[in-house]
Order: sequence, then C-alpha cells, then structure tokens
Amino acid sequence: MIKRLLILLLAAQALLIAGLAIGLYYWWRPAWEAQLSPPSTVAVYLACGLLAVLLIRLMISANNFYLSWRAGSVTPPDHTLNPLSAANLFWHEFHSSMLTSSYYMLRPIGMQVQPRDRQRGLPVLLIHGYACNSGYWLPMSKLLKQARISHYGIDLEPPGASIDDYAPQVQAAVARLRAETGSPQVIILAHSMGGLVARAYLRRYGDADIARVITLGTPHHGTALAHFGPGSNAQQMRRDSPWLGALAASEANTQRLLFSSIYSVHDNIIAPQDSSDLPGARNLVFGAIGHVALGRHPEIMQCALQEIESATPA
Repeated sequence: MIKRLLILLLAAQALLIAGLAIGLYYWWRPAWEAQLSPPSTVAVYLACGLLAVLLIRLMISANNFYLSWRAGSVTPPDHTLNPLSAANLFWHEFHSSMLTSSYYMLRPIGMQVQPRDRQRGLPVLLIHGYACNSGYWLPMSKLLKQARISHYGIDLEPPGASIDDYAPQVQAAVARLRAETGSPQVIILAHSMGGLVARAYLRRYGDADIARVITLGTPHHGTALAHFGPGSNAQQMRRDSPWLGALAASEANTQRLLFSSIYSVHDNIIAPQDSSDLPGARNLVFGAIGHVALGRHPEIMQCALQEIESATPA
C-alpha cells in the first residue's frame, strides 16, 4: 500500500511541476526568453517548477528540525555542532529523505536468503518505521548481502493501524525466516516505530525465537512530533502515551538485555532525542545524523552490522 501511495505522491509532484511550468510560461515572460529556442524555454520553466517543489520539500525538512529543536533534549557537549557540521547534518538528512521517498521505497526488498552453505551468522528481520516500507532498508540490505547474512524486509500493513496489530505480522515473518534459513533464532533490526513493533511482538509472543533486537532512532518514550501524524500508531507514539506506559510496565528487565538502541542526539523526528534511550538496553549514542539518514549512514550501518555479527543464539 505504501508503494502505491508513494507512486501517487510522486505523480502529484510531477503534475505540480508541470502546472508551475505552464503557469510561468503564461504569466512570466522575461526578456531573455526571446533568446532561447522553444525546447530550451520549456526546459527552463520545468527546471523552475522542479526547483519550487524541491524548495517545498526543503521547507518541510527544515520545519521538522525546528520542531524537534523546540521539543529536544539537551545536547551532550561532545556532540555540539559547528556551522559546517550543522549544514552537513541538514543536507544529509534532506538527501536521505529524498532518496528514500523517491527511490528506495519503490523497491521493497522482501526475502533475501543466502545458500545455507554460505550464510553467516543469524538471519535478520528488518522492520521499517512509520509511513515507510521495506524499501527503506535498501542500503542496509546491500551491506548484509556483502556480509552473507540472510535477511527479510517485512512490509507492515495497513499504514495507520495500531502497533499491536503488526505483532502477528512480525510473528509470521519470524517463522518464515527461521524456516527459510533453518536458524533457531533471528535478529530484529528495526527503525523508528519498528522498534516499538518489535517490543509489541515480544510482549505478545515472547523472546524464544529472538537473539537480539537492534533499534535505530526508536521513540521508546514517545516523540512530540507524533502529534502531527495521522493513524492509531501515531497516537500511540505520542510522548508518554498510555500505550507506551502499558508497554513498559509489561516488560521484564531481562528482556531489555536483548536490546541495542542506536540513536542520534540530533534526530529531527524523535524529540526529545533521549526518548530513544531505553533503560536496561545497550544504548549507543551518535551525533550529527538525522532520523531518515540512520538507515543509510555508514557509521550507523557499520554499528548495526557489528551488533548483528556479535549476536549468538541462546
């Protein structure tokens, strides 16, 4: 469903670009237009329309950073940004957002199983976050293939459902991945809301089949920006929501030992950023990385790979 919605969104953006180009052609006639050939004139107006759409996307990204800054936690002194690192943070996150929404999510990854005589380590179940699909994991999938690690990218449906409704889908995916690989246990690697989906799965089905859970930028204590998102799952991700409180109360301390929580103190969607700090878990803190960029940033991917390779079945 997310892929279809994304195609519609991209088509709407293309129509907007064309509409802006046509509007400029009829209502804006600068003197230099007469010096251009008709194809060049069309190209210039289309470029102006594309630039306008990119500026809208840029403003949305900037607004997310502003909102997360207003509701943010105190940044540790060793992660203080200078103007250059702040600009790099913004550009990498904007670039990652554009790539994810315009390319990665058009290519869901599905099941990627290595031959049993070549596969290394435990298989990995990849769980995407809010308003995404398994295509989010395309860069990580390439890294796992290079490491000869079998993996499966699940697509959670429908997009706005309760987080608890995804738990049976995860259970089925875990069973399928174990059957395909012959492994006694799997590792879960989850981004954002996907980490809460993993916790909901563990609450319902237990941890017998799970060797480790690695979360990237998961709002374990909620995020202020969830107030702007539609769907039951967005309501559950609001800061200190009753659902999050009930989830935390249901968890045994020993279960938290399964978790590695990787997050950035400059996350532009999870605010406050220390909401990703999960008591009892192995918390790995980074800086100068945005929320969407967590799935493709080289440092984060290598950190996640190290956590995956160090996990052993119980």
